[in-house]
Amino acid sequence: MNLNLNRDYMKADAPETRAFLKLWNRWLPDFFVDDHVTDGADYAYDVTYNLDTGPDVYPPLADWQRRTLAPALEESVSRAGHAISPVIFLRDDSDPSQGLAVFPDTPRFSTGYTVLQNRPGMLVEMHMLKDYKTRVTGNYEILRALLEVVNRDADSLIRMNRAADEATIAAGRNPASATPFPVRMESVEETSLVPYRGYRYDRVLSDISGGIWIRYEPTPLDASLAKSTGLKVTRAVQPPAAYIIPPQWTGVIGVLEAHGVALRRTSATWEGEVSTYRCEGVKWQEQSFEGRQGLVVSVDTAAPAGSKGGCREVREKLTFPKRSAVVPLDQRAARVAIHFLEPEAPDSAVAWGFFNAVFEQKEYGESYVLEKLARDMLAADPKLQEEFERKVASDKTFASDPAARLDFFYRRSRWWDARLGLYPVGRLSSLKGLPLVP
Repeated sequence: MNLNLNRDYMKADAPETRAFLKLWNRWLPDFFVDDHVTDGADYAYDVTYNLDTGPDVYPPLADWQRRTLAPALEESVSRAGHAISPVIFLRDDSDPSQGLAVFPDTPRFSTGYTVLQNRPGMLVEMHMLKDYKTRVTGNYEILRALLEVVNRDADSLIRMNRAADEATIAAGRNPASATPFPVRMESVEETSLVPYRGYRYDRVLSDISGGIWIRYEPTPLDASLAKSTGLKVTRAVQPPAAYIIPPQWTGVIGVLEAHGVALRRTSATWEGEVSTYRCEGVKWQEQSFEGRQGLVVSVDTAAPAGSKGGCREVREKLTFPKRSAVVPLDQRAARVAIHFLEPEAPDSAVAWGFFNAVFEQKEYGESYVLEKLARDMLAADPKLQEEFERKVASDKTFASDPAARLDFFYRRSRWWDARLGLYPVGRLSSLKGLPLVP
C-alpha cells in the first residue's frame, strides 16, 4: 500500500497495523521496544534511544524511566564499549552549533501510541553510517540492558502499569474532576547545555544544490549544545463521560474497535443536547500524506480552548440514529479514544481526514438568485449594509471577488447550511437517559 507503518499506529489503515493492534490487545505487554536505524546528522554515537517522560505520561512511569531506566541503559551500554545518547535531532541539519531539538512523540508513531495505552515504550535508533557489526552488537547491548532492568523491576513496573490503567478508568467515572487531557505539546523555551560527541565539519555553499552543504570529517568533536529541557502542554481538553458517534461513520468506529476501545450501541434513535465542536479556519493539506488528504486545524494555542480559531466548543441539540456508537471513558483504553475523537489532537480522526465531508460545502445559491436576495436583505437591514460596505472598503481581495461578495449574503441567510463544519461526534456528560443495547 506504500504506507509507512510507523505513521499508521493511530489511523490504522494498513493490514499489518490492524494485525499489530490485535496482537497488542490480546497480549497487552508491559514494555514495548521499536528498533530502528536512523539517518540524520553524523556523530560518534552508535546507539541512540528515546523514552517518553513528558506531561502526557503517567507520572510514576515517567519518573521510573527518567531516574532509573535511562541511567542504567547508558551505564551498561557504555561499559560494553558503545557510545550511547538520547536520540539526536538537530535544530538545523546543516549546522549542529544551533543545538538540539525536542519533539512530542505523537501516537502516529509506535512509542507515542503506547503512551496512550499507559505502557512505557523505547525507541532504539542505530546509525546508518556505522558498520553492520557495530549496529547489531550495539542493539544487542541496549536490549540486554533493558531486559536486566525490566526483570529486576518487573513487580513494580507491572504495578505502575496497572495503576495507570486504574487512574484512567477512575477519571472516566468522574470526568468533571479529572485532570485535563493534553492533546497538543511543544518544547519549552528553556534550554540547558548537554554533552555532544560529534565530528568536525565545515559548511560550504554547494554549487549543486545551491544550499548549504555540511561536510563531516572523521575527527572527533566534543561539544556542549543547547537543548530544550522538556515539553509543555499547549492544548488540553476536559474529557466527557462518553462520546457518541452516528453509525454512518463506520471508518471511525472501525478504527476505535481495532484499538480495543469498548463500544456500546444505542437501541433506538436518541435526540438530546450534547457538547461538540464547530471547527473554523480549516484547510486541507496541499498533497496527501500517508494515503490521506489530512485536514489542518489552525489552533491558537495562546488562547483558551474553544475561544478563538481551531475548533470552538458548542452546545447543540442533535439526533443520533439507532445503532450509534457510544464510547464510555471509564475504560482502560480511554486515552486512545480521547486523542482520536478530540478534533484538535494532531492524530485525531479529523486531522487524518476521516471527517473531510463535514467540511465540504454542499449547498449553494445561483448568482442570479443571490443578487436579488442580497438586495432584499440590504433593504431590510441597515446594519447589514454598513457591515457589507466596511468589508468592501477594508478587504481588497473580498471587494474584487464577485463570488465572495455574494457568499457574504448567502452565509447570513436562513438557507445557509448550519451543519457545515459542525463536528458530528457528541460529548456526553453522562449516559443517563440513553437507550443502550444491554
